[in-house]
Amino acid sequence: MKPLYYILFFVIFGSRYFFVICQDIPSPRREQASTLVGTRLYFFGGYTIISASNEVWYLDLSSLFNIFTPPWHSEVVMPVGYNFGTSCLSPIDNSIFLIGGRTWPTTTDPYSNTSSSVYKFNSKTSQWTTPNINNFNSTFTTRNEIQAVIDNNGKIFIFGGINYNSSTKLFYNDMNILDITTMTWSTPTQSQSVLTYIDYTATLLPNGLIAYIGGYSGSSSKVSPTDMAQVQIFDTKSFTWSAKLAGGSTIASRGLHSAVLTQDGNIIIYGGSLQNNSGQPVTVFSDIAVLNTNSWVWSAPSVSGTSAPPLTQHSAALYKNYMILAFGATSTTNLYTNNIYILDIQNYAWVTTIDQANNKFSYLYIGIGIGAGVIILVVVLYIIGLFIYKNRHKENFIATPGTSRNDHIRETHMSTVYAPGMPPPETYGQTPLYGVQVPDNN
Repeated sequence: MKPLYYILFFVIFGSRYFFVICQDIPSPRREQASTLVGTRLYFFGGYTIISASNEVWYLDLSSLFNIFTPPWHSEVVMPVGYNFGTSCLSPIDNSIFLIGGRTWPTTTDPYSNTSSSVYKFNSKTSQWTTPNINNFNSTFTTRNEIQAVIDNNGKIFIFGGINYNSSTKLFYNDMNILDITTMTWSTPTQSQSVLTYIDYTATLLPNGLIAYIGGYSGSSSKVSPTDMAQVQIFDTKSFTWSAKLAGGSTIASRGLHSAVLTQDGNIIIYGGSLQNNSGQPVTVFSDIAVLNTNSWVWSAPSVSGTSAPPLTQHSAALYKNYMILAFGATSTTNLYTNNIYILDIQNYAWVTTIDQANNKFSYLYIGIGIGAGVIILVVVLYIIGLFIYKNRHKENFIATPGTSRNDHIRETHMSTVYAPGMPPPETYGQTPLYGVQVPDNN
């Protein structure tokens, strides 16, 4: 019976880990691009401990979401390995555009600067294409460490960046625009002198202004950390630059942080780092800062719960009232992670699950899970009960001389009924007959 109990123990207690063990999980990485499409949070490429990845993953946010068992799904891979690029979602057909970045052939290790720097992913059909673009800016074949935004008219705005695969670093301060309705690229001449920028966050506000926060700025040959109080603003309607001096809390300078825009006009940033000349992080931040774009005031809210670790070169997206953080480097020595962290922006609390109480599908998933669990439990208990019953009610057989090992005669037990005034019946020995003559009583 002990083996049976061991099996039962394994089924009941091991089943809770079954889906975790069998789940396909992306390897730790950093420098990936990410885009939210409905209830799917996509991640493209990234640099792993081995090389630049061409993998595509997404989190299914429509199902119950726990950071310890995130609902990962793999997608069709990219044509190239990819890192330090940018992506944005088309408001027209939900396609995702990847622009710039470092691209790597999937068959060899060397960096490739000859492949296209614009890729289009159809999230409905899971197909990759390379769009034909008019007047494409050839410097974008090596442009990286940038962030793009897209407006409701299908115009993608990409500012600054740095070249790659060159003995001489070159930093840019040009604004580039890709109109995806006509697939036309333009680099308008700027009437104002603007600093070069890399490793910033770009946030498009509802009024058409793009807020550039943090990163590194300077000349075409040298950059330094940008003052977080100096927010550069680009007007997508007038194509003009301005600056906002943000007050409030003092926020440490940083680059390679993340930012999301809330419905009430706040930009929430997390993490980031300071880097050395070789591009490796020397200081990684774990603070949360909030910029009110109505008053242009910084604040540092008090956050409850178990804090996320320091993160840089990570991804962030806002889903409902949750800021989801993924991947990145956590320190100067731990340069890769595949963990997920969730910030409840309503209560400013770190949480482990996304509350799907308002999602009607959540109850369906819960019901299916409970129903499947009950069925499995009933089947297991039935098998166990049947096994125990058969072991306790084995039939006993009596072997007699002259019979074979398998030719047993079943032992029977006959009950006798006694009536009042009647003598008990005689007892006869019931001996099996196997062709043996019975002696005559006479």
